[in-house]
Amino acid sequence: MIVSTAFFAVAATAGGTHAGGHGHDESTIGEPGKAAKVTRTVQVDTEDKMRFSPENFSVNQGETIRFVVKNSGKIKHEFVLGKAKELKEHYEMMKKFPEMEHAEANMITVGPGQTGEVIWKFTKAGAVDFACLHPGHYDAGMKGAIKVASAK
Repeated sequence: MIVSTAFFAVAATAGGTHAGGHGHDESTIGEPGKAAKVTRTVQVDTEDKMRFSPENFSVNQGETIRFVVKNSGKIKHEFVLGKAKELKEHYEMMKKFPEMEHAEANMITVGPGQTGEVIWKFTKAGAVDFACLHPGHYDAGMKGAIKVASAK
């Protein structure tokens, strides 16, 4: 898998940002959603206790979810959708390049008191994870899981 190499290449050339793709395979977790197709909104709170609220929830395959991510803390947090392995790899890169900014459809960075959103369509049944990848946050337990129920 070329994720680590892609992260490094983007981090080294982007001067603190990694917009435009870094090798993670969106098709394994779904695809960017369209606002007009949102079927439900899920409120997600990020906390300085290094937890998301809620930490786990379920969606249905084919649903387009609007995640409204609020930072009720005093430090910057983020919400990144992915598979556990790629989130861990991305986190390791973030520890090396902590000032990286995110500008992709599956993630949002929210400063203290801010709210942002991610609109995502879950195209495959199974598990999708989410995490805050700021250095120290992931290790402290700032992660969660989404169960995507198969469409009947």
